[in-house]
Amino acid sequence: MGSKKDTESAQSSADADTRPSSIVIRPDGGLEAWMVVAGAWGSCFCSWGWINSVGVFQEYYEKNILKEYSPGTVSWILCLEAFFLVALTPLVGKLFDRYGPPLNCIVGYFDKRRSTAFGIVATGSSFPWAMRATALLILVVLTMTNLTVKSRIPLNPSPFSVKDYIVPFKRIDFLLTSFGNVLFAFGSFVPMTYLVVQAVSMGMDRRLAQYLVAIVNGSSTVGRLGAGVLADVYGPFNAWIALTYAAGILILSLWIPATNDASIIAFASLFGICFGAYAAIQPALVAQITPIADIGICTGLYFAVSSFSQLVSGPIAGHTLEASGGSYLEMKIMAGFLCLAGATSVLGAKLYATGYKPMAKF
Repeated sequence: MGSKKDTESAQSSADADTRPSSIVIRPDGGLEAWMVVAGAWGSCFCSWGWINSVGVFQEYYEKNILKEYSPGTVSWILCLEAFFLVALTPLVGKLFDRYGPPLNCIVGYFDKRRSTAFGIVATGSSFPWAMRATALLILVVLTMTNLTVKSRIPLNPSPFSVKDYIVPFKRIDFLLTSFGNVLFAFGSFVPMTYLVVQAVSMGMDRRLAQYLVAIVNGSSTVGRLGAGVLADVYGPFNAWIALTYAAGILILSLWIPATNDASIIAFASLFGICFGAYAAIQPALVAQITPIADIGICTGLYFAVSSFSQLVSGPIAGHTLEASGGSYLEMKIMAGFLCLAGATSVLGAKLYATGYKPMAKF
């Protein structure tokens, strides 16, 4: 079956509803829709917001309670957090398809402003007492999430089948998109984990270095919001590809030669914008090439395959650091080229889906 036809079929299926009418009108706004966005934002704030702060924990563990362990060994703790966050998403996605709702319930509320809505959702991403205060904040925010998130589209439960987890990967566009995410997740998680440690090793004051994670996450808010708008105008694939290429280029051209405070902070700010865009547009990528009835399980599979990248990226980068005698150069080169390879794979998915039209909005 031709790729163009596959795309048209997926798009028409994505616009189909379980109601008998062939035309689905999504509100693209309104109090109920934006309350769902607010609730989904809370979920991302409590999950990915924590994961995106791993650099602080890596530096704290290395310099305090786990001083006798190597960076690669310490990073297993943080990478396991990210792994378990996304490894079970295929099961959760299937449960959503049957019982609902997940973050992707936004698909039922937004059409023209779908990527913008996903971008807004993605912006939510002493030591013992700091952890207790954080736990209380998460409890309050997740309570709001459970009260506001709901699915607009009627549920259509189907029996469990292993086939459901295999069929999506038979579609070339989904396979290439997922593979690209695996590569980019591996590469981008390296600076997220080691940026603070590397900055301290270059002579940055530890108190200032602790703010690098806040700088990355603060600038990522700009990327998440801006990427959603760009995706609605130019297409989610086009926006994702451009900004992930930019992330890889920044690692190779700015992080590698960064040796002083100003250059490291500049990298943190610019990389944060690109990383935020990457995180924000991911659900819109899956929605672009997936029938709406399969959104949950396909999103779960998309994230699950990348969980293995997030599991091993920190330890592999740490062992690369040790093997190079403490030089961060090889680790940075590896991260940069993996980001570029991931963007190239998703570009291949876009070309396949559009009939090899590089300038097409998609």
